[in-house]
Amino acid sequence: MALTAGIVGLPNVGKSTLFNAITQAGAESANYPFCTIDPNVGIVEVPDERLDKLTELVKPKKTIPTAFEFTDIAGIVKGASKGEGLGNQFLSHIRQVDAICHVVRCFEDENITHVSGSVDPISDIETINLELILADLETVTKRLQRVEKLARVKDKEAVIEFNILTKLRDAFEDEKPARSVEFTDEQLKIVKGLHLLTQKPILYAANVGEDELLAADQNPHVTKVKAFAEGDNAEVIIISAKVESEIAELDGEEKEMFLEELGIPESGLDQLIKATYNLLGLATYFTAGEQEVRAWTFVKGIKAPQAAGIIHTDFERGFIRAETVSYDDLVDAGSMAVAKERGRVRLEGKEYIVKDGDVIHFRFNV
Repeated sequence: MALTAGIVGLPNVGKSTLFNAITQAGAESANYPFCTIDPNVGIVEVPDERLDKLTELVKPKKTIPTAFEFTDIAGIVKGASKGEGLGNQFLSHIRQVDAICHVVRCFEDENITHVSGSVDPISDIETINLELILADLETVTKRLQRVEKLARVKDKEAVIEFNILTKLRDAFEDEKPARSVEFTDEQLKIVKGLHLLTQKPILYAANVGEDELLAADQNPHVTKVKAFAEGDNAEVIIISAKVESEIAELDGEEKEMFLEELGIPESGLDQLIKATYNLLGLATYFTAGEQEVRAWTFVKGIKAPQAAGIIHTDFERGFIRAETVSYDDLVDAGSMAVAKERGRVRLEGKEYIVKDGDVIHFRFNV
């Protein structure tokens, strides 16, 4: 399963520069070939040092990382919910992504015009958030008109949905996103069926100047974004789109040297991927054999048969056992044979909940 994140932002905030850096990074990736699905979609690999270590241990014929898909969503201007700019196209694109990465301008540059005339990250955030809320309000209002008639005649399911929709409408009219409204697990199933834009998890990417990366905490714009995000229960990552575009042109060793010179441990792109991965509640398990070492993305909390089904539906249908060892135990042992001698390799059944870092060989029979 490929992760999908939509990159949103007002014009001239660095959104397209970041996306271009992402696509170029993908093109230069040695392990995972970049591919373009359409002009505004790019795929890059998810960085994971564990995959590299497993490759060293097993020495497979090939190594396959899991993938991350980015969509550069255009047309976000004031009035987008009413179709201004590329409003309708923007909304259709954002409905298809799993998470939203909102790029916010936190740098001053008199040569780059801001659409509002001055740099104001909170105003930028509120502009886009309001457009998403207005679009969701329209969705919920239309649905309410259909459900209300059935609710009046005491249709049980309609009454439940009517109450949920009313709660959402009230939140939207108060300019609050759907994700801020509390629902039970059963109610959430109905909410998810509405495919609301403001129900999607969000993180903010504060785009700072090249010389501000190491001192971002002293940037007053960043401070404001962090305070806003805290109220939205969202994460903030600090990036410099300009630096990312420079990093994207470098290969492995050159990239590491450049990051070292800058004094930062990892690129903004790597931070963005990892943050979104966590935002979506995802984790990674591995398969490791002579033919290939591979990373597989799964939703935290799933059981072994469902994890097997990610590889192939036959694996889930004919699931027998999952031969499992933790990544740490395998690396400590140095080989699967030694891990087995130490009793670190377990046979898990259908109720086993897969953990991040598990190295698994599925036994199945169809």
